Amino acid sequence: MNAATDRDFEAAAAAFAATVIGGHLDPAVEALIAQAGALRDQPEKALPLLERARALAPKHPVPLIAIYRFHFYGHALEKARAAGEDALAIARAALGPDFGDAVPSEETTRGDAAVRFYLFTLKGLAYLNLRLGDLDEARLMLGELRRLDPKDHLGGGLLSHVLARHEAGGPAAMVDGPVDYPVRGWAPREKRA
Repeated sequence: MNAATDRDFEAAAAAFAATVIGGHLDPAVEALIAQAGALRDQPEKALPLLERARALAPKHPVPLIAIYRFHFYGHALEKARAAGEDALAIARAALGPDFGDAVPSEETTRGDAAVRFYLFTLKGLAYLNLRLGDLDEARLMLGELRRLDPKDHLGGGLLSHVLARHEAGGPAAMVDGPVDYPVRGWAPREKRA
């Protein structure tokens, strides 16, 4: 990469980081999302407002998050997963082509909004894939999350344990309360004497 390209990626990452926490969102888009929230008991009226918000701000994560939540809490998990995949693609593009070549530092994992958004989106997609029974895709997401967050700052290890328990013939429910899981971490908890 040349210096101009590096600056472009730095500017894109900084802009994305600002948008992840809600900055730089057009007030008209904010108003549409607020209207949709007020109509949550009328999903047939709320969803078009969210879709309009997304059309007005297609690269901003806030409308995508709103659409994701709309579908997730409406139990339309396939649609929530599609919104999550769109969010992951936007975050990935903002982070640049070299993101992930090296594991982000702990400071970056804890403090960089764009990196955290990317990692939390991976975790959310892993969860949705578990719920939808797409275990291969869940495993892929969890593998990437484990690689990029080896100290499990975001808590993806719990989902990994849920998947391992399921594959070992554990309880039928894919995602239920913790049963003999470590509080945090990727490695299995040591057996107690």
